[in-house]
Amino acid sequence: MDGAGTLLPNILIVEDEPALVELLTYNLEKAGFRTAVARDGEEAMLAVAEAKPDLVLLDWMLPYVSGIEICRRLRRDPETRDLPVILLTARGEEGDRIRGLESGADDYVVKPFSPSELIARVRAVMRRTRWCSPRCPAPTS
Repeated sequence: MDGAGTLLPNILIVEDEPALVELLTYNLEKAGFRTAVARDGEEAMLAVAEAKPDLVLLDWMLPYVSGIEICRRLRRDPETRDLPVILLTARGEEGDRIRGLESGADDYVVKPFSPSELIARVRAVMRRTRWCSPRCPAPTS
């Protein structure tokens, strides 16, 4: 909760690179979001059920279960089919971007990325969904 008692949106970061997890966590929390972390595909599915995130930042190339498969599973499940997903991946070819979006991702960000742009994309995706409404933190700059 923030100082006014408002529940902050929760972002699930699904990423296996510790330095990137640290960068994402720092920037998202600084922007007014809560964060939870899963470091592989299996952990991600458990974290979605337990943490009830408002949005998932999802790496494509994960141990055990790929981000693309996780996205497909989320879209097939009635409980998570509307959960916003942003793929965050080093795979930047046009075919990869198309495949990622067709798997059900709401947006696709290629590494390396600007943390400020990523925060703007998170806010934009959340604005378009029922998950954000008044809970989405306003931009600070």
